[in-house]
Amino acid sequence: MSTRGKVGPGERLPRSPCGGYPSLVRIDFSSSQRTSLGVEWELELVDLDTRQLASASDDILVAISPNGDGDHAKAKHELLQSCVEVITGICQTVAQAREDLAATVAEVSAAAAERNLGVMCSGTHPITDWTTQRITDKDRYQTLVERNQWMARQLQIFGVHVHCGIRAPEKAIPIVNGLLAYVPHFLALSASSPYWIGSDTGLASYRSKVFEALPTAGLPYQLSGWDAFEKYMEALISSHAIQSIREVWWDIRPHPGFGTVELRICDGLPTLDEIACVAALSQCLVERFDRQLDHGYTLPEPRPWLVRENKWRAARYGLDAEIVIDNTGNVQPVKEAITDLVDDLLPIARRLDCAAELEAIPRLIERGASYQRQRAVSAAHNGELAPVVDSLIAEMRDGLAL
Repeated sequence: MSTRGKVGPGERLPRSPCGGYPSLVRIDFSSSQRTSLGVEWELELVDLDTRQLASASDDILVAISPNGDGDHAKAKHELLQSCVEVITGICQTVAQAREDLAATVAEVSAAAAERNLGVMCSGTHPITDWTTQRITDKDRYQTLVERNQWMARQLQIFGVHVHCGIRAPEKAIPIVNGLLAYVPHFLALSASSPYWIGSDTGLASYRSKVFEALPTAGLPYQLSGWDAFEKYMEALISSHAIQSIREVWWDIRPHPGFGTVELRICDGLPTLDEIACVAALSQCLVERFDRQLDHGYTLPEPRPWLVRENKWRAARYGLDAEIVIDNTGNVQPVKEAITDLVDDLLPIARRLDCAAELEAIPRLIERGASYQRQRAVSAAHNGELAPVVDSLIAEMRDGLAL
């Protein structure tokens, strides 16, 4: 008879009668029937006069909630009161996800405009000092700050998270491990955080380094399978490192409750055009891995040192990075690696009805990632950063038309 307990993805482990924890806990995984899609987009609320972040999420959510109680199905609080997170439902295609996000962003933008606020998204806000920001009054966030102190308070960072459905729990960890080879592709393409509190950091993605300050954030450990994941989560909770598995904020992680692999590596993206690109890339990669596992293939796993080095290179140099492509140290320009990957995934993209979004990626590279566009705006205005904020608001409103 099994002695394994059960725990949901947002629950604490049950204590035994003598005060300890069970020796092994099973984490239920809600498998998806196909490579479905969900997207989460963290939006910044900006005072249009000062260009600073504005702590207005309570007002915005009350304004757009059906009952005026702040409870909206597709718009949520985040750690900072200057952020509203918009989320899709379960979508089958990138186009559906884009349409879903656009509808909610329109609601948020209209409520913001009535309060002289703009809406934008970037990995970091170019000028606002994180010490001025108010924490959302929810137990989850208060506990996070109490435990991590300044490491949590400085999380004035914004991202895009893409969930891709997978068909069985035993596929989750191999797919997470396989996706680690593409961390630099996603990070270079999405990098949008060159500035921090009014200074150029010299990095394309400063957000990715700020987030790594949390003990359970950053690159995931390469585990052997679902059993190893369960044991590791049990150890973290039993040792009081975390209270629930929701507090493991890896760059790529399994999400048991949704039945997905969640890619959290991307900086905040200013436009729906860019979100469509990274969503298509995510969905196609997960679909390819899922099908390869169905056919009995063992997915390749990059060496941990290589993953860490490539993440740093993408964070530092963005689309100008040269990434390590094998264990002997050979390198390739990340632009070339991304373009090759797009070509390789096009047959899958056609099956998933996201070929147009995937094929837009080379045009995005030619246009420049957000960090490059931000620096160009600043250079054109003698180093001023207020125009960068204005440009990000304009891009959110108008798109890039890739």
